[in-house]
Amino acid sequence: MTKAVFIDGEAGTTGLQIRERLAGESAIQVLSIAPAKRKDAEARKTLMAEADLVVLCLPDDAAKEAAALASSLGKDAPKIVDASTAHRVSKGWVYGFAELNTEQAGKIRAAAHVANPGCYPTGAIALLNPLVAAGIVPRDYPISVNAVSGYSGGGKAMIETYEPTQTAPSFELYALGLEHKHVPELMAYTGLTRRPIFVPSVGNFRQGMLVSIPLHLDTLPGKPAVAELEATLARHYAGSQSVRVIEGAAATLARLEPEGLNGSDDLELFVFGKPSWKHALLVARLDNLGKGAAGAAVQNIKLMLGLA
Repeated sequence: MTKAVFIDGEAGTTGLQIRERLAGESAIQVLSIAPAKRKDAEARKTLMAEADLVVLCLPDDAAKEAAALASSLGKDAPKIVDASTAHRVSKGWVYGFAELNTEQAGKIRAAAHVANPGCYPTGAIALLNPLVAAGIVPRDYPISVNAVSGYSGGGKAMIETYEPTQTAPSFELYALGLEHKHVPELMAYTGLTRRPIFVPSVGNFRQGMLVSIPLHLDTLPGKPAVAELEATLARHYAGSQSVRVIEGAAATLARLEPEGLNGSDDLELFVFGKPSWKHALLVARLDNLGKGAAGAAVQNIKLMLGLA
């Protein structure tokens, strides 16, 4: 039986990407709203009532309003995947990173409300959650997360500074007030109790992402070796179709570029290290529009509709 999906905010970057991916799914019918009625609450509510699932691709405040609008339908309310940051740490919402642990995919399947992960947190959480859960990285350990994304991660406003006006710099750090809205999400799903330092940046390329986390191994309990970090990640993601630990990367790679997974919904994890210095570097690579946004949303949609 065909399932109906309404993308509220389909004209945005993530909405367009989700629609494009769903176009190839024969078991899903995408409901569309006339452009002139995209902000018409009654028109949107009508489509929500017809849908099995609604995807929210809206700014945070608008996403909260849309979720309330859908909930007002009572027994006819659709399931919701929220691609904004509005509900990622909210009670009653399941976090949409299916590979978080062995139970998470089942929780997503059973959920009425799922919060899609952020692109930066996807990489950092994928790297840190297994290490914190294993006790290798203490919950109160001081962590720094450095990351670079293609400019599409900033949405329409940022894209317009690169395309077509070309007024943006080749590279820039941002959120230098150290109050980025991804930090609560990052803490909630890594298990960290000490607020990490998160330093995002953007480069003059459309999409692709690297997230890196340096570690001083001799300051960790048990002074783990690089191989132990890699093995712990490999065990955690064994059998995963989209998350891969690239074992032995420290011996084979001297450089890593962020666009290597563009166009895919994959996530690659690397552990680099220098045993003599007791240093390690955790790195995640993903397409910020793939596993970092639309790809994860489609994965969650399929789980919630019983199609995966």
